[in-house]
Amino acid sequence: MRSQATKIRNRRHAGTLRSNARRSLLRLRDLLRPLHQPRLEKRALLLGSSLGVAALAVTAIVSQALVVERASPIESSGTVSRSLELPGESLPTQEISEFSLGLGAIANLPQPADLPQPIPQLQEQVLEIGSGDSLALIFDRAGYSPRQLYELVTESGEGEVLSRIYPGRQLVFRGNQEGDLVELEYRISPLESLLVQQSDQGYTAERLFRTPESFPATRSGQIESSFYMAGKAAGLNDNLIMELAALFGWDIDFALEIRRGDSFRVIYEDLYLDGEKIGQGDILAAEFINQGEIYRAVRHVFADGSTDYYTPEGESMRKAFLRTPLDVFRISSHFDPYRKHPVLNTIRAHNGTDYAAATGTPIRATGDGRVASARFSSSYGNVVEIQHGETYRTLYAHMSRFASGIRSGTKVEQGQIIGYVGMTGLATGPHLHFEFYVNGSVRNPVTVELPNGDPLTGEELQTFRSDSTALIQMLENPALRIADSSAESASPL
Repeated sequence: MRSQATKIRNRRHAGTLRSNARRSLLRLRDLLRPLHQPRLEKRALLLGSSLGVAALAVTAIVSQALVVERASPIESSGTVSRSLELPGESLPTQEISEFSLGLGAIANLPQPADLPQPIPQLQEQVLEIGSGDSLALIFDRAGYSPRQLYELVTESGEGEVLSRIYPGRQLVFRGNQEGDLVELEYRISPLESLLVQQSDQGYTAERLFRTPESFPATRSGQIESSFYMAGKAAGLNDNLIMELAALFGWDIDFALEIRRGDSFRVIYEDLYLDGEKIGQGDILAAEFINQGEIYRAVRHVFADGSTDYYTPEGESMRKAFLRTPLDVFRISSHFDPYRKHPVLNTIRAHNGTDYAAATGTPIRATGDGRVASARFSSSYGNVVEIQHGETYRTLYAHMSRFASGIRSGTKVEQGQIIGYVGMTGLATGPHLHFEFYVNGSVRNPVTVELPNGDPLTGEELQTFRSDSTALIQMLENPALRIADSSAESASPL
């Protein structure tokens, strides 16, 4: 039998707990009341953390109160069904409904399992390919097994590309904490990468391309010793120098006609990526002054994205024929109707031009046409003749061999390789003998006037004139030219 003092203490403690529970329920009512307003779900989310704490507190208090109450002597027997009675003001039925609604809103809030799971952090290694490196050596250095290398190469289908790795390029490994290789990025250039990723179907690959920003820049130079040296002194890279020579190569023989004092000016694109200059892009416009004669070319972009170069008047810079069939050469014998033959030792017309070059140097068709003959001749050795429409014909002699697929009737395009320099037939050294015919009459290949390509006409010509005005003004008016610099302050094109 418990003492009377114990009973009094228990009742006082239960009263205190019931009072605390009442205050908590009233506070919870005030918090839940906005849930009846519009945007219930949003408010439930905003109040979620407060409601959760309050609900836990109320549950604990009520549970403790009930335990204390049941600890008191109960005179009746059997199962007791007791409602919670708070001293003083009782909680209205409506507020109890609000309390239930609040608990329901809390129950409907997203649970931890329903929330988006964080993406596991990948560990990245950037390895630069060194001289003598292989993919197997680099995988081992990165801590990945030959088995992982085999799976990545075979499943991605990019084994051929990954097998051709070059010093200076980078391989980026991204793996998880379990040691799986999740991604491999092969940085081929600043603008191109091969990305291999792990998926449910194994490793898959895709090419990634970035587009740099373009800014106009201009350079100019004057030739003292050679065009190449003048180009380098002006700050042009090798590609831009070769493109400039090819652009004016239809009109100027850069091997024979360049003179000291000749000058050039070129407007081109400087390329930037992430704020850093990565190289020089396409030529926008250019001027070359050769022996006092001015040549100008401006780029035109067609609707399909293709480009070509034209004079300011819209005439094509591209001729129907290349001036020479070799890229690297020197003229060892000129066109001469009265030349003494070096082998036969007799006066015999030399109906072409001899270009001395190393054995095996590629020979290119100077124009579109069809192979009229590909044969061996006792005097010409291996010789190819190409018919270009009804008017023109070209001949290429003393080849070491024909290019693959070159035979009578074969259609060829300008610039296509048709054979290789040699010294077959009556020849004293490796060279190409080249002849040019117009309506059946032989002409000097160096001085013959070459027909132009198709000019711009109609709407295309109007578009070209509109787009090229500013570039032409830059070439003609020094006051409007961009400063000879890399144009860091220029606006994007």
